[in-house]
Amino acid sequence: MIKKMPVLMFLALIIVVIEMNASFSAEYDYINISNPFLNKIPIAVPFFRPMAEGSAEKKMAREASDLLSETLEFTGFFKILNRGAFLEEPSEKGIVASRINFRNWRTVGAELLITGGILIHNDKVDMEFRLFDTFKEKLVIGKRYKGSPDDMRQMVRRFAREIIYRLTGNIGIFESKIAFVSSSSGTKELYICDFDGYNPKKITQKSNMTFAPAWSSDGRYLAFTSYARGRPDLFIKNLSGKRGAVINFQGVNLTPSWVPGKFELAASLSFSGDQEIYLLTGTGKIIKRLTNQWDIDVSPSFSPDGKKMAFVSRRSGSPQIHVMDMSSGNVKRITFQGYYNTSPSWSPVDDKIVYVGMINNEINIYMIEEKGGVAIQLTQQSGDNEFPTWSPDGSLITFSSTREGKSRIYVMTAFGTDQRRLLTMPGEQSSPRWSPAEIKD
Repeated sequence: MIKKMPVLMFLALIIVVIEMNASFSAEYDYINISNPFLNKIPIAVPFFRPMAEGSAEKKMAREASDLLSETLEFTGFFKILNRGAFLEEPSEKGIVASRINFRNWRTVGAELLITGGILIHNDKVDMEFRLFDTFKEKLVIGKRYKGSPDDMRQMVRRFAREIIYRLTGNIGIFESKIAFVSSSSGTKELYICDFDGYNPKKITQKSNMTFAPAWSSDGRYLAFTSYARGRPDLFIKNLSGKRGAVINFQGVNLTPSWVPGKFELAASLSFSGDQEIYLLTGTGKIIKRLTNQWDIDVSPSFSPDGKKMAFVSRRSGSPQIHVMDMSSGNVKRITFQGYYNTSPSWSPVDDKIVYVGMINNEINIYMIEEKGGVAIQLTQQSGDNEFPTWSPDGSLITFSSTREGKSRIYVMTAFGTDQRRLLTMPGEQSSPRWSPAEIKD
């Protein structure tokens, strides 16, 4: 079950907000997340200061500072500086910009500095975070959060979100989820974890093969294919626990993809003979047939505005990526490199499409523009790399890979850099799908 934070919990968590320089965002140069030559911003995150002498404060201060460092590093926008090189630790006086020796932080290469303080009192946590620009010697943003000790991760993520929003103009990925398939329980079931791989939870009990999850654009539903009834049917799961739907036309029912902003989805169905793509309501009723060719059409993926659809077709002889204009029905082929190109995933923010291609018997992830052209190879010489999917802000891509033997889930920047494993679980993991930026009630 996934839903937004209840109102009362939210009010308990966010009590006091400190904005010391509201106009700073207009002065600071935004990070352009679409820039392939983006230089990481050096940022210093010293250990936060316990505001009391208790061991609980000291422990949480270190945990929170480490977690914020890891969370910011995960975005790919920042270079976290080694604490061993710091010339000082923020003192009790280092609360306002006028009392920080910014020269010391510039000397170690920090362009940004984060300070923090933590107080635990009567089983409540009070956290204060501040982000400074060391060159302008001024506060970028300051926030204070209150909640229970169990809310520490949420507080840190909320401040990370504030940082990303101030520097990029986007809310980031910190409230998003990733659905994926894992064989941890002995059969392939559907799981959901946080954006960074934390807190994986199994959400299906089909005791049979499940694959190809797809999020609705409001994050309330997941569609997926399962053999729970002995054949490939489409299941639409309401994540609030309410009843969903089953699409079980004769033949196969595969590769669902939701239309942005609508309670509609496209899927490949074979009840008419070969596999064709149909547009369906969220309850499984056919709206119309989208493709009508002699060979297989599968794996739809929509542009951010829903006006175009990428998909895989063998109409030219081998599986290739095509794009359909939804209003006219016109179709164009956009991949010509390699003889086997599948699994398109359209960026949620622009005209880029990532897909899986096989060249020289190597299975890798490529990126191409909607208009076609030369594809950019994002993975290479690292096992089989499949099932790419974009983060909701278009800055990251998650995918599955066999580079360490078993299939695991990895994440990289939108330009193929910083490739690392997302999480570690028993069995194998595959078919990741990133949710919208925020999960709605």
